Amino acid sequence: MSDTARLLEQRLQALNPLQLHITDDSAAHAGHAGAKSGGHFDLVIVAAAFVGKNRLQRQRLVYDAVGDLTQLGIHALSMRTLTPEEI
Repeated sequence: MSDTARLLEQRLQALNPLQLHITDDSAAHAGHAGAKSGGHFDLVIVAAAFVGKNRLQRQRLVYDAVGDLTQLGIHALSMRTLTPEEI
């Protein structure tokens, strides 16, 4: 796991995830111009914090938890945000 993936995992603990899976897809984007500014990550997170929230609200919670990583180590972040009932 890359340092950025570890930081991502640590910061997402703020949402008390029941499940959290982070895939670092950065190697698949080597040579892509944007890849120089950070990695590419795929995220699946299950948390009660998402209950009653729409997709945009859930993603906002994730971005709020991740903070400055989107400018310091993440170029692309794909995410699936689920409630416990949705798994």
